[in-house]
Amino acid sequence: MLSGLRWLALEVKYLDRARAFYTDHLGLAVAEETEEEVRLDAGAHELVLRRPTSVPRGGLHTHYAFAIPGEEYEDRWATLEEAGFDLTEYTFGTSRSLYLDDPDDHCVEFGERGEGQGITGIFEIVLEVAALDRAVEFYTDLGFEPVDHGSGRERVRLAGPVDLELWEPHLGLADARGGVHVDVGFSAEEPEVTAEAVSDRACAVESIDGGTRILDPDGHYLTIR
Repeated sequence: MLSGLRWLALEVKYLDRARAFYTDHLGLAVAEETEEEVRLDAGAHELVLRRPTSVPRGGLHTHYAFAIPGEEYEDRWATLEEAGFDLTEYTFGTSRSLYLDDPDDHCVEFGERGEGQGITGIFEIVLEVAALDRAVEFYTDLGFEPVDHGSGRERVRLAGPVDLELWEPHLGLADARGGVHVDVGFSAEEPEVTAEAVSDRACAVESIDGGTRILDPDGHYLTIR
């Protein structure tokens, strides 16, 4: 089964503009850069900014969430507000989350999660799916566990290496949308064995250097190493 999150890839139109947003305003550091993509250090994970030049592409209009310690939340809000961003806030129990859109219409969330300093990782990714029951079964067989159903059964939240939200097409909080053709990187002790659990329903399964890649029924890529 999947044991950890490695990266989330986003599709961007202009690398320089996207890099500037994430480094200058969100404080991420560049880990690696080519003409086609920029890999950013997002704590325990990587955020990949990718031009649409090959497959797997990065996701379109993907809603995802960064974890930050609660004591940094107010400062994060003040810094982004001073920079002129349109911010939205929601509270979940005792934890707050702020939302803003990046230059390519990805909805970025900062949630009060755990301890540490700065962005400590990615804790949630939202995927758009056409058939919710089919998608839930697919990801459950990869080791995720359903923990919450939305009203009208238009969304399901799954717990696993990352909190995964599967959304039928709709606008969520802060007008966020589930990502389309998202590429998510995972770790697994036995990538090929993991892929076998869903190979009969995957659109494609291929071997890659050091692992395997699954194309799910909704066009999302799971790159497993």
